[in-house]
Amino acid sequence: MDDASKRNSAAEVAVARVLSVEREARGAIARAQVDASHIAEEARAAARRLSERTEQRVRCIVAAFERDLAARVAAIDAETAKLDVPQPVRPEDRARLERAVVALARQLAGATP
Repeated sequence: MDDASKRNSAAEVAVARVLSVEREARGAIARAQVDASHIAEEARAAARRLSERTEQRVRCIVAAFERDLAARVAAIDAETAKLDVPQPVRPEDRARLERAVVALARQLAGATP
């Protein structure tokens, strides 16, 4: 085999090797793109699950707040209902009030106490 033949043969081997490595690289790139696509979809699914859990927790907190608020409002309403009922005036309080009114009337009329 002459030198030109050897060089051509070596060049063909080198070109074949380059083409083979290029095919392998293209395959690796395609696999990496598929892997990246799967990773992105998994991340989106995880984000959706997290969002759903967060939304459920917020709903639970709001419901608990609303229950607590309803109980507090009911307690305030019950207390208000008690205050709306007129309280009977005890006889001793009525007598003291009448004495105070008489004393005030005398004072306003200019009488001596």
